[in-house]
Amino acid sequence: MNEQDSKIERALRELTDPSSGELSRLQDRLVADARASGSLDVVYRLVDSPVGRLLVAATSKGIVRVAFEIEGFDSVLSDVAAKVGPAVLRSSTELEVAAQQIDAYFDGSRHAFDLPLDDRLSAGFRQLVQRHLPQIAYGSTQTYKQVAELVGNPGAVRAVGTACATNPLPIVVPCHRVLRTDGTIGGYLGGPDAKRTLLDLERQAA
Repeated sequence: MNEQDSKIERALRELTDPSSGELSRLQDRLVADARASGSLDVVYRLVDSPVGRLLVAATSKGIVRVAFEIEGFDSVLSDVAAKVGPAVLRSSTELEVAAQQIDAYFDGSRHAFDLPLDDRLSAGFRQLVQRHLPQIAYGSTQTYKQVAELVGNPGAVRAVGTACATNPLPIVVPCHRVLRTDGTIGGYLGGPDAKRTLLDLERQAA
Protein backbone atom coordinates (compact mmCIF):
# COMPACT_ATOMS: atom_id res chain seq x y z
CA MET A 1 0.00 0.00 0.00
CA ASN A 2 1.48 3.38 -1.00
CA GLU A 3 1.41 6.54 1.10
CA GLN A 4 -1.56 8.01 -0.75
CA ASP A 5 -3.62 4.87 -0.20
CA SER A 6 -2.70 4.95 3.49
CA LYS A 7 -3.93 8.53 3.79
CA ILE A 8 -7.21 7.64 2.11
CA GLU A 9 -7.67 4.64 4.39
CA ARG A 10 -7.02 6.77 7.49
CA ALA A 11 -9.50 9.39 6.29
CA LEU A 12 -12.18 6.78 5.69
CA ARG A 13 -11.54 5.22 9.07
CA GLU A 14 -11.94 8.61 10.76
CA LEU A 15 -15.23 9.23 8.99
CA THR A 16 -16.67 5.86 9.99
CA ASP A 17 -15.38 5.87 13.58
CA PRO A 18 -18.14 7.19 15.91
CA SER A 19 -15.48 8.53 18.28
CA SER A 20 -13.72 10.45 15.53
CA GLY A 21 -13.42 14.19 16.00
CA GLU A 22 -13.67 14.60 12.24
CA LEU A 23 -17.03 12.81 12.21
CA SER A 24 -18.30 15.04 15.02
CA ARG A 25 -17.23 18.15 13.12
CA LEU A 26 -18.95 16.89 9.99
CA GLN A 27 -22.16 16.18 11.91
CA ASP A 28 -22.13 19.62 13.50
CA ARG A 29 -21.55 21.26 10.12
CA LEU A 30 -24.52 19.39 8.65
CA VAL A 31 -26.68 20.54 11.57
CA ALA A 32 -25.57 24.16 11.11
CA ASP A 33 -26.24 24.06 7.36
CA ALA A 34 -29.67 22.45 7.83
CA ARG A 35 -30.60 24.99 10.50
CA ALA A 36 -29.47 27.88 8.32
CA SER A 37 -31.59 26.62 5.43
CA GLY A 38 -34.61 26.05 7.67
CA SER A 39 -34.72 22.35 6.86
CA LEU A 40 -33.76 20.89 10.26
CA ASP A 41 -36.64 19.07 11.97
CA VAL A 42 -34.91 17.35 14.89
CA VAL A 43 -31.42 17.40 16.38
CA TYR A 44 -30.25 14.76 18.82
CA ARG A 45 -27.26 13.75 20.90
CA LEU A 46 -26.31 10.78 23.06
CA VAL A 47 -25.71 11.24 26.79
CA ASP A 48 -24.04 8.73 29.10
CA SER A 49 -25.82 7.96 32.36
CA PRO A 50 -25.94 5.37 35.17
CA VAL A 51 -28.87 3.71 33.36
CA GLY A 52 -27.01 3.47 30.07
CA ARG A 53 -26.76 5.80 27.12
CA LEU A 54 -29.71 8.10 26.57
CA LEU A 55 -30.84 9.65 23.33
CA VAL A 56 -32.07 13.22 23.73
CA ALA A 57 -33.84 14.74 20.73
CA ALA A 58 -35.25 18.23 20.28
CA THR A 59 -37.19 20.36 17.82
CA SER A 60 -37.07 24.14 17.65
CA LYS A 61 -39.79 24.12 20.33
CA GLY A 62 -38.03 21.92 22.88
CA ILE A 63 -37.08 18.40 23.94
CA VAL A 64 -39.35 16.01 22.03
CA ARG A 65 -37.92 12.60 22.94
CA VAL A 66 -35.72 10.96 25.55
CA ALA A 67 -34.97 7.31 24.88
CA PHE A 68 -33.16 4.45 26.56
CA GLU A 69 -30.73 2.31 24.58
CA ILE A 70 -32.92 -0.73 25.31
CA GLU A 71 -35.59 0.84 23.07
CA GLY A 72 -33.26 0.73 20.06
CA PHE A 73 -32.04 4.15 18.99
CA ASP A 74 -32.48 3.44 15.27
CA SER A 75 -36.11 2.51 15.87
CA VAL A 76 -36.68 5.59 18.02
CA LEU A 77 -35.15 7.88 15.40
CA SER A 78 -37.24 6.32 12.65
CA ASP A 79 -40.37 6.90 14.71
CA VAL A 80 -39.39 10.52 15.42
CA ALA A 81 -38.68 11.11 11.73
CA ALA A 82 -42.08 9.69 10.77
CA LYS A 83 -44.00 11.73 13.34
CA VAL A 84 -42.05 14.99 13.46
CA GLY A 85 -40.09 15.33 10.22
CA PRO A 86 -37.48 13.53 8.15
CA ALA A 87 -34.54 15.87 8.73
CA VAL A 88 -33.13 14.28 11.91
CA LEU A 89 -29.44 14.95 12.54
CA ARG A 90 -26.97 14.14 15.30
CA SER A 91 -24.86 16.80 16.99
CA SER A 92 -22.03 16.57 19.48
CA THR A 93 -22.37 20.17 20.65
CA GLU A 94 -26.06 21.07 20.68
CA LEU A 95 -28.46 20.25 23.54
CA GLU A 96 -25.67 21.05 25.98
CA VAL A 97 -28.07 22.46 28.59
CA ALA A 98 -30.14 19.28 28.48
CA ALA A 99 -27.02 17.13 28.81
CA GLN A 100 -25.80 19.21 31.77
CA GLN A 101 -29.15 18.99 33.54
CA ILE A 102 -29.29 15.21 33.05
CA ASP A 103 -25.77 14.90 34.47
CA ALA A 104 -26.76 17.08 37.44
CA TYR A 105 -29.87 14.97 38.01
CA PHE A 106 -27.82 11.81 38.19
CA ASP A 107 -25.25 13.29 40.56
CA GLY A 108 -28.10 14.30 42.87
CA SER A 109 -27.66 18.06 42.60
CA ARG A 110 -30.73 18.71 40.41
CA HIS A 111 -34.22 17.70 41.56
CA ALA A 112 -36.25 19.13 38.68
CA PHE A 113 -35.64 19.89 35.03
CA ASP A 114 -35.93 23.33 33.53
CA LEU A 115 -36.08 22.61 29.83
CA PRO A 116 -38.49 23.64 27.06
CA LEU A 117 -40.55 20.62 26.01
CA ASP A 118 -42.30 19.67 22.80
CA ASP A 119 -45.13 17.29 23.75
CA ARG A 120 -46.40 16.57 20.25
CA LEU A 121 -45.63 12.83 20.58
CA SER A 122 -48.49 12.40 23.05
CA ALA A 123 -52.11 13.52 22.95
CA GLY A 124 -55.45 13.29 24.71
CA PHE A 125 -55.58 11.49 28.06
CA ARG A 126 -51.97 10.32 27.77
CA GLN A 127 -50.82 13.90 27.44
CA LEU A 128 -53.00 14.94 30.37
CA VAL A 129 -51.35 12.29 32.56
CA GLN A 130 -47.86 13.14 31.36
CA ARG A 131 -48.39 16.82 32.14
CA HIS A 132 -49.31 15.83 35.71
CA LEU A 133 -46.15 13.78 36.30
CA PRO A 134 -43.76 16.70 37.03
CA GLN A 135 -46.05 17.64 39.91
CA ILE A 136 -45.00 14.47 41.75
CA ALA A 137 -42.25 15.69 44.06
CA TYR A 138 -38.68 14.46 43.74
CA GLY A 139 -38.18 11.46 46.01
CA SER A 140 -41.93 10.83 46.23
CA THR A 141 -44.23 8.42 44.42
CA GLN A 142 -47.89 8.10 43.53
CA THR A 143 -49.85 5.07 42.42
CA TYR A 144 -51.58 4.70 39.08
CA LYS A 145 -54.86 4.92 41.00
CA GLN A 146 -53.87 8.16 42.73
CA VAL A 147 -52.83 9.72 39.43
CA ALA A 148 -56.13 8.69 37.83
CA GLU A 149 -58.00 10.42 40.64
CA LEU A 150 -55.81 13.53 40.49
CA VAL A 151 -56.35 14.01 36.75
CA GLY A 152 -60.10 13.66 37.21
CA ASN A 153 -60.79 10.15 35.90
CA PRO A 154 -60.72 7.68 38.84
CA GLY A 155 -61.72 4.74 36.67
CA ALA A 156 -58.85 5.17 34.23
CA VAL A 157 -56.19 3.35 36.25
CA ARG A 158 -55.12 1.15 33.35
CA ALA A 159 -55.03 4.12 30.98
CA VAL A 160 -52.73 5.93 33.41
CA GLY A 161 -50.43 2.91 33.30
CA THR A 162 -50.41 3.08 29.51
CA ALA A 163 -49.69 6.83 29.58
CA CYS A 164 -46.71 6.25 31.85
CA ALA A 165 -45.45 3.30 29.80
CA THR A 166 -45.57 5.36 26.59
CA ASN A 167 -44.17 8.60 28.00
CA PRO A 168 -41.89 9.99 25.27
CA LEU A 169 -39.89 12.03 27.78
CA PRO A 170 -38.84 9.63 30.57
CA ILE A 171 -36.61 10.99 33.36
CA VAL A 172 -37.32 14.60 32.33
CA VAL A 173 -41.05 13.90 32.78
CA PRO A 174 -40.83 11.54 35.77
CA CYS A 175 -43.12 8.60 35.01
CA HIS A 176 -40.77 6.47 37.14
CA ARG A 177 -42.43 8.01 40.21
CA VAL A 178 -45.68 6.17 39.52
CA LEU A 179 -46.10 2.70 41.01
CA ARG A 180 -48.72 0.01 41.17
CA THR A 181 -51.22 0.17 44.02
CA ASP A 182 -49.39 -2.64 45.84
CA GLY A 183 -46.16 -0.64 45.69
CA THR A 184 -44.45 -2.77 43.07
CA ILE A 185 -42.52 -1.20 40.21
CA GLY A 186 -44.86 -1.61 37.25
CA GLY A 187 -43.78 -1.17 33.64
CA TYR A 188 -41.12 1.22 32.39
CA LEU A 189 -39.65 2.06 28.98
CA GLY A 190 -36.12 1.65 30.29
CA GLY A 191 -36.88 -1.62 32.06
CA PRO A 192 -37.48 -2.34 35.77
CA ASP A 193 -33.80 -2.05 36.74
CA ALA A 194 -33.61 1.48 35.35
CA LYS A 195 -36.78 2.44 37.22
CA ARG A 196 -35.39 1.07 40.49
CA THR A 197 -32.14 2.96 39.92
CA LEU A 198 -33.99 6.25 39.46
CA LEU A 199 -36.18 5.71 42.52
CA ASP A 200 -33.18 4.72 44.67
CA LEU A 201 -31.23 7.75 43.46
CA GLU A 202 -34.03 10.11 44.46
CA ARG A 203 -34.59 8.48 47.84
CA GLN A 204 -30.91 8.83 48.68
CA ALA A 205 -30.55 12.40 47.42
CA ALA A 206 -33.89 13.81 48.64
